[in-house]
Amino acid sequence: MSTAPIPANIQTTAILPKVVRARGSYLWDATGKQYIDGSGGPAVYCLGHTNPEVNEAIIDQLGRIAHGYRYNFTTDALEELTEIIRTQAGGTLREMVFVSGGSEAVESCLKIALQYQTAIGQKSRRKFISRERSWHGNTLGALSVSGFAERLIPYEGALIPGIKLSAANAYRPIPGASAETAGAAAAAELEAAILREGANSICAFIFEPVVGAAGGCVPAPPGYAQAVRDICTRHGVLMIADEVMCGVGRCGTWRALGHDGVQPDIMSIAKGLAGGYMPLGAALCTTHVWEAIRAADGAFITGHTFTGHTASCAAGVAVQKIMMRDGLVAKVAANEPRIRAGLADGLEGISAVGDIRGRGHFIAVELVANRDTRAPFPASHRLFMKIRQQALENGLICYPVGGNVDGVNGDIVILAPPYNATTAELDEITEKTARSIAQVLRAEGLA
Repeated sequence: MSTAPIPANIQTTAILPKVVRARGSYLWDATGKQYIDGSGGPAVYCLGHTNPEVNEAIIDQLGRIAHGYRYNFTTDALEELTEIIRTQAGGTLREMVFVSGGSEAVESCLKIALQYQTAIGQKSRRKFISRERSWHGNTLGALSVSGFAERLIPYEGALIPGIKLSAANAYRPIPGASAETAGAAAAAELEAAILREGANSICAFIFEPVVGAAGGCVPAPPGYAQAVRDICTRHGVLMIADEVMCGVGRCGTWRALGHDGVQPDIMSIAKGLAGGYMPLGAALCTTHVWEAIRAADGAFITGHTFTGHTASCAAGVAVQKIMMRDGLVAKVAANEPRIRAGLADGLEGISAVGDIRGRGHFIAVELVANRDTRAPFPASHRLFMKIRQQALENGLICYPVGGNVDGVNGDIVILAPPYNATTAELDEITEKTARSIAQVLRAEGLA
């Protein structure tokens, strides 16, 4: 029997409240206690809960057929969602494989990259490069390219070997770099790794344009994404953008990399695609990548039983139509200053607040023991777990995570409210977040 400690980021269900109903931005547990959903669960519920239009679309689809197996049939829902994604993603990101969630989407991206390199006669390109302080999912392939120490401990020795680079973070730049040069330094590190390993051995570089749980809403430093694009193109390395958490409107552009003016070769999406109403994700690739695969193999050699699940696609169509009709991506971008200001005002005077960052409805607070050195609080304080519990007591769901600095130490609190949250709801979320953080810090004698 293993005696390894349970990672602090794993929450047991024994002390969790039982949810019984929800509406919009609010949920209620079995005792009748009300919670406002400040993080959309884990940045999923982009339209909140029990949206009648989305529910009706799912019920209507179930009344006709729940699941037309993708390798026997196409369906209206699948075809309509495909065209919506092509339009929203823009550029040449036009081909896709539908899956059941983010981890499968990332896994499919890795497989598409390998299939492409094989198709063009570059089978020596088998290695993946990724970054520390990244999280790409729970399948073995996705775990292998992730840099989240505590979540990897049980699987050490069984993961696919890869190359991990320093985190790209303007608040915590690579040694020797500044906030202004963080992007250039991180890009240079990538090119150095490609040259050191040999470009003909590298399949792809995968990164989160705005790092989610592992870093805490860390945007790509200025110039970084474009530099990465140029490096990957120059060396024949595919660029994979993992937008499972930060994409589909969450950061105020439909593609998170849209903010940076960059198109990846391959991209994963999930959470906001169907808003949690049904399990759904997708792996997208450019026409260039697809044509090479089509010429060699005729089709993607990846897929699952529930690839293109009809009812899930119907949910995705309904969610995306509402987002477009109501201009929610633009609303998310416009709301960013209000969320930031609400947190800054509520946390004013608390020296443990090191950074408030992010984009759109994807904003995080990073706590530090020393604002000058940016040293984190020791993991033994378990501040993020205490903040999570205090927030629940205050009727707030937020997303605190530990280990953002080195995989063990560090505390962040992520907010990812529904895109259609009202200004009053956003104000309630930021007020309760600031209050919960302050209460815990004061109780611990740290504020």
